[in-house]
Amino acid sequence: MNALKLAEEIIDGRRLKRGDRELEELLTVDLTELCQAADKLRETFCEDKVDLCTIINGRSGRCSEDCKYCAQSAHSKTGCEEYAFLPEDVIVAACKANEREGVDRFSIVTSGRSLTGEEFKHALAAYRRMAEECKIDLCASHGFLTREQLHELHLAGVTSYHDNIETSRRFFPEICTTHTFDQKLETIRAAKEEGLCVCSGGIIGMGETWEDRIDMALTLAELGIESIPVNVLMPIKGTPLGERKILKDEEILRALAIFRMINPEANIRLAGGRSALSDNGAHSFACGVSATITGNMLTTSGSTIQQDKAMLRAMGRNVQPEWKKYPVRPACFEGGKSSAQQTSL
Repeated sequence: MNALKLAEEIIDGRRLKRGDRELEELLTVDLTELCQAADKLRETFCEDKVDLCTIINGRSGRCSEDCKYCAQSAHSKTGCEEYAFLPEDVIVAACKANEREGVDRFSIVTSGRSLTGEEFKHALAAYRRMAEECKIDLCASHGFLTREQLHELHLAGVTSYHDNIETSRRFFPEICTTHTFDQKLETIRAAKEEGLCVCSGGIIGMGETWEDRIDMALTLAELGIESIPVNVLMPIKGTPLGERKILKDEEILRALAIFRMINPEANIRLAGGRSALSDNGAHSFACGVSATITGNMLTTSGSTIQQDKAMLRAMGRNVQPEWKKYPVRPACFEGGKSSAQQTSL
């Protein structure tokens, strides 16, 4: 297999589909060549812009779901911090601090199956205030929401919704039994129908096969996902996966490159578990990665924003957020249509 030739075919319009012989060959082709091909696609479709996002853990712990990787599941004994939905002032202050740092978007992430009742109302109030007082783009990650809730979020100023599929359909029941893969897809499709950008990816290193990873990448391509966070499992003591071995650099880089080859136009986002890489992810930006979560993760630490920006500038990448190009926040929320972790539902 010639990975660079395949990249040219993809640039010319080809898209890898289920059953293509090249999918299996991606697992054995020389890693350096594969990374070069993936980065050619990144350069073609994403240019030198690196999309930076930050998150705040808006509600922590006591999650009813049994996701085996998650420190915040009530089924695990991790001693993670537990608290109800954060006060509005705390969230808005964090948003403004991240805006000053110059990231592209800010997201509230909450533990639990969904966000409902008074806490959902508090979230809406926080999003409205951030939309009024900040220019930064807003993302939300609140589990299984109704179409009406997604519409309310959109009207409040949210432009992106996050909901990881986590892994392949085949392997999903090995990771979670309290909700289904199809419930994930239903939420994602509802968010897309609302006109929200969808951020959805998963975690590698949970015991899945390479075929599972390829299947996950293909599912995301079939869904038309625009932002794909790839998390690397950092085993947390007290969870069912707490004794798993951390993946080696070569396996992580190959997975990232394969996600780019299958999803050439998406933002492939280096997410939780960056510290698994010996260089904290620097080499991944030469393997097709065009985005990253920066700042503090949910229950695992990542790089600081300024460290990431300095590293990326040294690589010749553009880290200026799109919202800085506008003197005022675009009026794209009226009528509900936009112009545009290791814990998540």
